[in-house]
Amino acid sequence: MTISDINPVELKVFLNHIYEFKKGVRQMVLYTTNKKYEAFAVMRLTDQKISYIIQPVGNGRINLFFGRKECIEAIRLLVKQPLNKLSPEEDFILGAMLGYDICAQCEWYCERKVRCA
Repeated sequence: MTISDINPVELKVFLNHIYEFKKGVRQMVLYTTNKKYEAFAVMRLTDQKISYIIQPVGNGRINLFFGRKECIEAIRLLVKQPLNKLSPEEDFILGAMLGYDICAQCEWYCERKVRCA
């Protein structure tokens, strides 16, 4: 991918996530994007020595998890299927790792457990 193929508007959120990670605002990020930006994203993360893992989503899109090495290693063990197939427990852990509101995560977990029962 050449620099002329990059749409800065589409990558603005990605670059902001990197900024927040580097500043310590986030420990880990989940960014979903068009697969055409994969090479650019991987190059940027590699250049900045940020750990990452890529999960194909389908429809030409990818989930890009990046952040602290410990978090990414946990993701490698935890996320072995599409995110919509995660168990309520796996989904809860992922949301907590991503820094989502813990009370909202608890509420979501309880709702999912009732539906899955």
